[in-house]
Amino acid sequence: MTLPCGLTLRAATLADAELIQGQRDAMFTDMGSDVERVRASCAPSLAWLHGALADGTYSGILIEKDGEVVAGAGVSWQMLPPSPRTVTPLRAYIQNVYVSPGQRGQGLARHLMRVLLAECELRGVEQVSLHASDAGRPTYLKLGFVSTNEMRLTLEPS
Repeated sequence: MTLPCGLTLRAATLADAELIQGQRDAMFTDMGSDVERVRASCAPSLAWLHGALADGTYSGILIEKDGEVVAGAGVSWQMLPPSPRTVTPLRAYIQNVYVSPGQRGQGLARHLMRVLLAECELRGVEQVSLHASDAGRPTYLKLGFVSTNEMRLTLEPS
């Protein structure tokens, strides 16, 4: 897993929470989410990120060029009951995969994914999930992800 020349990979720290949130907001905006909903989710999402980075339930990785972060991704570590699909309770939910527009097309998202998947293997995770944007779907399919039968119900806030 080699990055293009001039790029470096590092683990995200608690001090990176605002940066990760900025990437997250840009990701949702790029995917066409309502800008007001992105703004409304920013503060609670940042508070969640602070807590999850601090307690280790979220791990992030970042790619830098000349000291500036140009890409990132993360994984939420979830404990769920074993099932016929996975006998281990630890699951991984990959999120916040983002590459800045000027750095796209170099395989950075694929590199980030491979690093995260290697960490999943080290931790004994048998099941990894994510939600794919239209732009990201080809990368995930090439890595072996498949569509599932997941369903969703969105409840209106009271």
